[in-house]
Amino acid sequence: MAVLTVKDLCKTFGAGTARSNRVLDHISFDVSGQVFVAIVGPSGCGKSTLLNIISGVEDHTSGDVSVTRDGGGPARLGYVFQDPRLLPWRSVHRNMMYVQDSADEATRARVERYLDMVGLAAYGDYFPGQLSGGMQQRVGIARAFAVEPDLLIMDEPFSHLDAITARGLRAQLQAIWAQSRKTVVFVTHDVVEAVELSDRIIVLQPGGRIFEDIPIDLPRPRRQSDPAVAMLQAEVLARLERMTAAVTAPARSM
Repeated sequence: MAVLTVKDLCKTFGAGTARSNRVLDHISFDVSGQVFVAIVGPSGCGKSTLLNIISGVEDHTSGDVSVTRDGGGPARLGYVFQDPRLLPWRSVHRNMMYVQDSADEATRARVERYLDMVGLAAYGDYFPGQLSGGMQQRVGIARAFAVEPDLLIMDEPFSHLDAITARGLRAQLQAIWAQSRKTVVFVTHDVVEAVELSDRIIVLQPGGRIFEDIPIDLPRPRRQSDPAVAMLQAEVLARLERMTAAVTAPARSM
């Protein structure tokens, strides 16, 4: 598990130029423990930029970000991308092993265990080109969990998949998370995903500010068809509609 602290975070592209664009504007929040947090918002509100800053891929302009192991020390991060990013010349098993620190028996057993969790235990010798898009993303998810991260970062991992495949993968992700209980930060534009998967939804509004921080208190596992899940999805969507109305109202009055 990990402790993530984001304090007064700002990110401006092209700072000091005529084309400067602030995409994150004084963001502050904390994430810790066995929790699954979704970050939701419209395109361009800074969701992926925030993840890139948390993971150290991108620098921030001001403010502070820290990610530590629960109990202290540097945290180990895992990342699931929008596309699987598998090496096409390596088999599934060798793609899994590529991100590991060692190749001992315990590591191989852990890799096999996570492949089994995503239903791909029989596909270790296959190459990415022999798998469907959904199967490739399942490998990507298994690979990220197999590094035993303290913090798992997921950037819209189901956005390129059809609705039926995505629905099945959400169910598998819930099952894996129930066993691992990693600290997860999950970016999505899909309220269905956010409600079905998370314990908490942080809503970003255009301009890169936090509009609302919504706790989700529903029993697991969750299904999209459950009335309680559907009702909460409708409530969160209504809040997003109010946010959109509040953001666009000043523009209409000009």
